[in-house]
Amino acid sequence: MQTIELEKPKIKQAIPVIQPDAIMAPIPIIKSIEKTAAAGEGIDYLGAIPFFLMHLTPLLVFMTGVSPVALIVCFIAMFGRMFGVTGGFHRYFAHRTYKTSRVFQFIMAFLGTSAAQMGPLWWAAHHRHHHRYSDMEEDIHSPITKTFFESHVGWILRKKHYQQGFEKSIPDFERYPELRFLNKYPLIPPTVFAFGIYFLGVTLQKFFPSLHTSGFQMAVWGFFISTVLLYHATFSINSVTHLFGRRRYETKDQSRNSFLIALYTMGEGWHNNHHHYPTAERQGFFWWEIDATHYILKVLSWFGIVWAIREPAPEVYRKGVRPLVHKGSDPFSV
Repeated sequence: MQTIELEKPKIKQAIPVIQPDAIMAPIPIIKSIEKTAAAGEGIDYLGAIPFFLMHLTPLLVFMTGVSPVALIVCFIAMFGRMFGVTGGFHRYFAHRTYKTSRVFQFIMAFLGTSAAQMGPLWWAAHHRHHHRYSDMEEDIHSPITKTFFESHVGWILRKKHYQQGFEKSIPDFERYPELRFLNKYPLIPPTVFAFGIYFLGVTLQKFFPSLHTSGFQMAVWGFFISTVLLYHATFSINSVTHLFGRRRYETKDQSRNSFLIALYTMGEGWHNNHHHYPTAERQGFFWWEIDATHYILKVLSWFGIVWAIREPAPEVYRKGVRPLVHKGSDPFSV
């Protein structure tokens, strides 16, 4: 496997500018990821206890009840952190589809890590591995070569799939110490976020008692429930969009587009589009393909927070107007 040596950026200003390559070159993935993907292991039940417990926390609603403000905060917490995953972990760290400052790079890394889906280097390294081996035996979360359960959540429960030590497989971002810190201590952002949500509830209860909320209620809805919903929204991209939906482009894998999934994943449901041309920032290539992540990044570009957003090549649109290759016979192909 050829190693790509990237030139370190020259810092000429107080806020360094991140200069990713024009096209995402193949990034070396360390052998442990590939070996683990092929070998597989039994579920690490002891290590998965926190994950299982997280899925029991929604039952706490029978103790806390619900309030309109709690539902609103749950919605904001889910989609706010979803943007950290889609716009940060995925479209920036994994694919480098736009440029930004080092400060905003850290903000996106912190926001994405607060979703409790490990750190930015871990997430991006595994995703690059997925694109390299999509729907092949080495793909650790393919529903084509493995089971639906394995692709959706089983793979993350296996120790060698979630273990640390993958920083060197993503050298373009590994050189930043603040990203290595988040990657080494991925529980810090979600913990800070959880306590922040809790104290928000405490504050609202004290100064606005008519809202009928509390710190406990806000933590349950704003952190625990929103995190579980965010988990499975993200996981459905690995599992559902490789089985159900429409195929606009012929690709080497079974990726599909799904309008329904694109709605609740802020545009990630246009998965066949993405696998056909992964270096484009937008995944909804046509105006009717709703892509909330792209809209937010576009607005941020107006203020100079992000720039050099990569667009699909003209031939991508020409190919895209031909009749669809496949239409699933299920609700996900809407």
